[in-house]
Amino acid sequence: MSVASLPKVELHLHHEGAAPPAFIRGLAKEKKLDISGIFDERGRYAYRDFVDFLRVYEAACTTLQSPRDFYRLTLAVLEESAANGVVYSETFLSPDFCGGGDLGAWREYLAAIREAAEEAERGFGITLRGIVTCIRHFGPEQARRTARCAAETADDWLVGFGMGGDEGQGRAGDFAYSFDMAREAGLRLTTHAGEWGGPDSVRESLDALRVERIGHGVRACEDRALMERLAGDGVVLEVCPGSNLALGLYADWRAHPIETLRAAGVKVTVSTDDPPFFHTSMAHEYDRLADAFGWDEARFGDLNRIALEAAFCDAATKEKIAKKLEPKA
Repeated sequence: MSVASLPKVELHLHHEGAAPPAFIRGLAKEKKLDISGIFDERGRYAYRDFVDFLRVYEAACTTLQSPRDFYRLTLAVLEESAANGVVYSETFLSPDFCGGGDLGAWREYLAAIREAAEEAERGFGITLRGIVTCIRHFGPEQARRTARCAAETADDWLVGFGMGGDEGQGRAGDFAYSFDMAREAGLRLTTHAGEWGGPDSVRESLDALRVERIGHGVRACEDRALMERLAGDGVVLEVCPGSNLALGLYADWRAHPIETLRAAGVKVTVSTDDPPFFHTSMAHEYDRLADAFGWDEARFGDLNRIALEAAFCDAATKEKIAKKLEPKA
């Protein structure tokens, strides 16, 4: 068995960012929207840098205008993930893109996403859970509205709260109220940090937001004391190597610090972030990591056990997924 065909757990996937370009073009055609400027001549998403990536991402999201659109999106995303061997996924959902942050509208969008997820579990064998994310560059006040949506719909399917967006906007502490609200509702916490903000952004997120996972977090490799803290506290990093390379954070796969972090005792996992934007998949990530660092099936098995342990789902779901991760006789 090649490592690419192993069953996989993915913890860091942006729902809208996983939309295949052809799917978004089809929606745009149905709605008579001109978003041709966000694609290259081969029909792929096209952007210049991280800030432009955010612009293209948000332009693609303008085609997603109804719960039905998100139902269709969820099926498309989960079919692709399952084809790459993913048996459990946690997806980032933004009420900002699902009804503009209105609680009533958010409930309708969430119901449609969950309906599709249940259909995909029956049809593709993949289990999905949701993590609500506020958008950092939309500001702290909007984040509070997002946190309220999360708190009001928290249950055994909507299991977490986090933050994405431009790390250069504001400070982590500006969003502490929203994270406190989510925590009080019983939601587990993660946030993007240590991608563009450097090691200090990871440290501030741990101190101000009290999260148990960090999205990306790779810049922690630049600070030995921070790596020791992450390892000692058992903080899990949702590492997305292909994303980091596509956005120019590192030159090539061998230059990526995931092995440095792992060797330092930091708990690392592997995800795709926004796979069609970065021309990657979970199978591709596994293949390239095996080539770059010599990781074998046992190493990826350890990786998936760490990911499942760090997943925000309940014990019964973890037990079900653990059986799917067991090596085949």
